[in-house]
Amino acid sequence: MTDEDASETAVRRDRFSGGPAREFLSSLAADAAIFEADLAVDRAHTVMLAEQGIVDDAVAGEILTALDDVEAAGHGELPDGEDVHEAIETAVIDRVGPDGGRMHTARSRNDEVATCIRYRLREDLLAAIEATLTLREALVGAASEHAETVMPGYTHLQPAQPTTVGHYLLSYEGGIARDTERLLGAYDRTNRSPLGGAAFAGTPFDVDRDRTADLLGFDGLVHNSMDAASARDFLAEGATACATLSTTLSGLAEDLIVFSNKGFVELSDDYSSTSSIMPQKKNPDTLELTRGVAGDAIGEATGTLSLLKGLPRAYNRDLQRAHASVFEIVDDVREAAEVAAGAVATADWAVEDLASAAGEGFSTATGVADLLAMGGMPFRTAHEIVAAAAESIDDDAPATAAAKVDEAAREITGEPLSAYVSSEEMEAALDPAHSVASRDSRGGPAPDAVAEALAASEARIDDDADTLSARRDALAAATDRLEAEVATYV
Repeated sequence: MTDEDASETAVRRDRFSGGPAREFLSSLAADAAIFEADLAVDRAHTVMLAEQGIVDDAVAGEILTALDDVEAAGHGELPDGEDVHEAIETAVIDRVGPDGGRMHTARSRNDEVATCIRYRLREDLLAAIEATLTLREALVGAASEHAETVMPGYTHLQPAQPTTVGHYLLSYEGGIARDTERLLGAYDRTNRSPLGGAAFAGTPFDVDRDRTADLLGFDGLVHNSMDAASARDFLAEGATACATLSTTLSGLAEDLIVFSNKGFVELSDDYSSTSSIMPQKKNPDTLELTRGVAGDAIGEATGTLSLLKGLPRAYNRDLQRAHASVFEIVDDVREAAEVAAGAVATADWAVEDLASAAGEGFSTATGVADLLAMGGMPFRTAHEIVAAAAESIDDDAPATAAAKVDEAAREITGEPLSAYVSSEEMEAALDPAHSVASRDSRGGPAPDAVAEALAASEARIDDDADTLSARRDALAAATDRLEAEVATYV
């Protein structure tokens, strides 16, 4: 190579040492989300290195003191770097000198960032879990107040069978309870430490991975070092659990929007807005936004899985783009759950209007068929009779509707209804409130069944709240342990 060629090569190298490519590679701005997590990981790793005799105690003290200074200065004062990990290390070296670089002994940015992401995400998941508990408490509270408030129930958006507001709201408590379970499971699988796996093939240093896991509050390790550095399935699981929760929230929001349109429920002014031009309008805007969050959450879950689906082991730079938006969507879904809780807790149900609408569309037809079957008629025959009568029954008075069913029974079976049920029983079955009261099977809308379901829901909420408290207490205890150990060096 001539001197001229060498000079041109140097120019080309200088050209690609910064500029757009450098900016494209950098995640420093997005890494603000894991700044605090990285500091905690640095401290735990430095303490472990000192305890294992890999780094002198005095040097460990200087590094830990420098980390305090970096934290006090904040993410915005970090030097330039490809990511927060490199920038913090540079800031420590600036303060300590070359010995500051000993902080990175026996680890890679690969296991470091994986640990930071898990450290941050677990807190977000706990906040989302708390929001589901708040919503479930609101649902149970409103359901208890309206355990006997009769309302129309729908399938295919058509009047189907009468039910109660309490029964309806508890249907969502059951769904949100499962969302709580999914988030707790996601938390438990997130709360495993990859630290110590290094780039992917472990390290020759005598590190104590269990010690750093304990200092950081992790429940255990991601044992295989290649798995530790490369796995992001916990991100996909967290995003998917949030997408599922957001779908449940979207259904609740849609129902309340429709019920608001029908005049069955009025949302509090705190959860509504008005039009800029139409002064009479009261719009369910917060619920519309709650419904909209589901699209973002489903997109994020899909995007995360799509990013991961084609990656070979072990680390790939694509992973740099996997976590920041997951943090955002968990926060958005948490906020949507909190808004839904407030909307439910403050909503005003139109009891009389609901009762009036409960029998619309001959919604007690199934109850009539059931009554005939209980009186000895084959259910399919009873179904045929009631279906024939339904063609001429709209919102008739019970006595009139009973007469039309009797007419259909005589035409189809040649027998009057009295051969199976009394006229009093028939008229009672046609009453929405009586229809609801008769459906006392477990999980049904009858008052006793709803009371049983309320007690079970309250017990589940208490159990999940205890589980959440235990998880948070364990993290707080780990934080105290880490601070105590750092204090022995600083």
